[in-house]
Amino acid sequence: MHVTGSAGRVEERGSEGTPLTRRSLLVAAGVGALGIEMFADVPLAAARTRLTKGDEAILRFLAAAETLEADFWQQYNELGGIQDSEVPGGTGNPAYTKAVSMLDSDMAQYIHDNTDDEFTHFRFLNAYLKARGGKAVNLEPFRTLPSSQATGAAQTKRLTNLMALTVDTTWWTRYRSSNKNPDLGNSLPPAVPGLLKGQFPAIPRSDADLTPSDHLQAIANTAGFHFATIEQGGTSLYPSLAQRVSDLEVLRVLLSIGPTETMHFQTWMDKAGNAPMVTDPTNGLAFPDLNSPPFGGEEFQTNLIMPEPTFFLSRKFPRVSIIRPTETEGAAMGALKFLTDDGLFRGQSPAFFRFMKKLAREADAARPAHHRR
Repeated sequence: MHVTGSAGRVEERGSEGTPLTRRSLLVAAGVGALGIEMFADVPLAAARTRLTKGDEAILRFLAAAETLEADFWQQYNELGGIQDSEVPGGTGNPAYTKAVSMLDSDMAQYIHDNTDDEFTHFRFLNAYLKARGGKAVNLEPFRTLPSSQATGAAQTKRLTNLMALTVDTTWWTRYRSSNKNPDLGNSLPPAVPGLLKGQFPAIPRSDADLTPSDHLQAIANTAGFHFATIEQGGTSLYPSLAQRVSDLEVLRVLLSIGPTETMHFQTWMDKAGNAPMVTDPTNGLAFPDLNSPPFGGEEFQTNLIMPEPTFFLSRKFPRVSIIRPTETEGAAMGALKFLTDDGLFRGQSPAFFRFMKKLAREADAARPAHHRR
């Protein structure tokens, strides 16, 4: 996997109102599939002004988050997605791909496309940072974690760990609740309680995980719920941080990328509802029938993928269909804690956690210009 992350700064500086060049329009349009080095010579004049410290911090945190997403989605794609030159790496694992397809026959295509999206996100954000005089994010020094040893996985170092996850599935009930919202202090139960009570693989760790069949299906089910768990996090993160930016173009960037995370989440919420009821014979992890008590019924049937209207800002207002949560205070640090609790970083170095916490603190410290005194 080729990941670019130069920390260099562009040197050309322009004044307010400088016309956009064709090249800068390409950056603004999001040609994220190209490497960041393709934009190394984009003059700062094209973007008119240098980023504020707060806007740069927000973009850097998001670029890091998208780099991490690209890393673990590539691992999913290597074993369960479409194998092609658009998303290189890996050769596929037929048994795992078949188990994942039990959630939907198009899962391999969806995994591939989600992977491709995340690569375009972090590449664009890093390129845009450089074009606005900011510092791109490079996580390559932290690529130290091992790959799966299962057939189909590329043997390279990783940033994230998909082999010992603790998956929070409270999004299932949160988006189906008609009277609760975490922004108002409510907590909700998980759809699969067992996933919060241990450390479970979402990809086969080796070919030994390909049998027995119920064990492999439980691994595929874990992946299916993990897909939605991660993407609902991005769904909330972008609108939360968008409330802290100062520059209208930076706001446009966040408002343009964030909704694609919501598209991902809605897709994966739908597919998770198809996860077969199964108990892993190796560890007792149980995936319940989500159409039966304590779930099921009108509000919890598995084919509901639109956010149920709930309370927002105050219970004095009528219920409304919304993304939740979108509270901005501590949003970046909260996202980092969420990913850490998920188990994605098990085995990472103290230096990695120091670096990510610094990015999160700086993003959370950002304030819009009209809020500064």
